Amino acid sequence: MKTIKLSNRDWTIGGEGPLAVIAGLNVLEDIGLALEVGTELKRVCGELGLPYVFKASFDKANRSSITSYRGPGLETGLAMMARVKSELNVPICTDVHEIDQAERVAEIADIVQLPAFLCRQTDLVVAMAKATGAADGILHVKKAQFLAPWDVKNIITKIGEVAPDLGVIMCERGTSFGYNNLIVDMLGIGAMHDLGVPVTIDATHAVQLPGADPRTAGASTGGRREGVPIIAKSAVAAGADGVFLEFHTDPDAALCDAPSCLPLTAASDLLKTLKRIRESVIA
Repeated sequence: MKTIKLSNRDWTIGGEGPLAVIAGLNVLEDIGLALEVGTELKRVCGELGLPYVFKASFDKANRSSITSYRGPGLETGLAMMARVKSELNVPICTDVHEIDQAERVAEIADIVQLPAFLCRQTDLVVAMAKATGAADGILHVKKAQFLAPWDVKNIITKIGEVAPDLGVIMCERGTSFGYNNLIVDMLGIGAMHDLGVPVTIDATHAVQLPGADPRTAGASTGGRREGVPIIAKSAVAAGADGVFLEFHTDPDAALCDAPSCLPLTAASDLLKTLKRIRESVIA
């Protein structure tokens, strides 16, 4: 299995390396919260010797309701992400939803993320691959909820045709299972590994209950926060090279996907456990 490294950072994923961590907030709320969460996660990962990337979205374009909080937007959001990157001296990851955002985001983000629902949009994939490759970044691709793991080979091929040297990571985030539910097939991690790319697990979004938040009568996505550690531990045991996790200082008050994110205080114990699992897998 190939190892991918950020060109200007001490961050690697894949091979027999340590568990890579992409973690932070679901969506940017304010700079104080972003710095607080990023500072704590950097501290924990530093103590554990785990390569860390701060993650947050500047816009959540795929919302159940038009009134749902989406984030600060491109201009303000990228400025916040740049400040986190500078003040904490950590690489950052954020997602792109539109073609004309690709170059702007790739200028700032070390890892550029392709959202699951958009991973088959050829023009967007091509724009993101070109921009990320030109910036010497890495592309983190969420596997769509409607795709079989082995079918992501077509996405990887598209990327390779326009940016052959670009590092690509595939991310498992659950598969639609009937209505309002997702499941994670742990065998899919190996299937994506077989395509020659590192694989992460988005344990936060894998426990979503799409369109099934009882607090809003289905106007937002529900979730099963207690399932995040279960999914994360299972996926790392199945060979996942990295974890994608979202935290908040007050999860119930989070402005987006509150039922799925973990309290920041849970980060240390969970990452310690995941590190031990990873070490036993690659031993």
